Amino acid sequence: MQATSTTPAGSSISTQEIARFDALASRWWDPDGPMRPLHRMNPLRVGWIDRRLRRRAGTRLRVLDLGCGAGLASEALAALGHDVLGVDAAPEAITAARAHQATHPAAAHAGTLSYRCSSAEALLQEGERFDAVIALEVIEHVAEPDGFLDLLRGLLRPDGVIVISTLNRTLRSLATAKIGAEYVLRLLPAGTHDWRRFVTPAELGRSAHAAGLRVADLAGMVPGPQGWRESRDTAVNYIALLESQ
Repeated sequence: MQATSTTPAGSSISTQEIARFDALASRWWDPDGPMRPLHRMNPLRVGWIDRRLRRRAGTRLRVLDLGCGAGLASEALAALGHDVLGVDAAPEAITAARAHQATHPAAAHAGTLSYRCSSAEALLQEGERFDAVIALEVIEHVAEPDGFLDLLRGLLRPDGVIVISTLNRTLRSLATAKIGAEYVLRLLPAGTHDWRRFVTPAELGRSAHAAGLRVADLAGMVPGPQGWRESRDTAVNYIALLESQ
């Protein structure tokens, strides 16, 4: 996953975050393992993204899944017919993504799927451009949201869109997404998140505006007995579509 903290100035990569997610790579695809919350949330996230991309831009798009980890969303979006590049700076996560793709070849039969161990900065320098850039559960790991969104905007083709999913910084998210998930229920490894870095919708809107973007769509994501569902409740998890102003 992309992040910023203990790396050279101007980089969106954190060596601490790379090490953290590399350590989880071998169990990333275990639906009952440390990435269980992402497995449960993934159908909602991917369905929400796919519907909005088709509504705005067509049926088969070039999509960048930045901070893709081992490829949960990448595979699902490719299976829906998009041409997906999954990028992560954690090499073991990319190895796990490629291994899963090799053993589940039907997952990408509708679109194309490839993975690259790289960064947003490198893609920008290489001149890569996409119809859509998605960064799921990533922005809460970066220190400079304004700069991060500006970087993502530079990777868009004209009329392209960005999708961000993240955690709101509220007392409820502290109780459930941080303390509850990491220390009580043990749904996530302890230390996965820093609650102080959670991003409120208002802060996301301001960062988007600073990057020449605006929030065009926003929804909460809440768990339930039948799986995760879209909601107006953004107090913990939410997903947003950003477009150029």
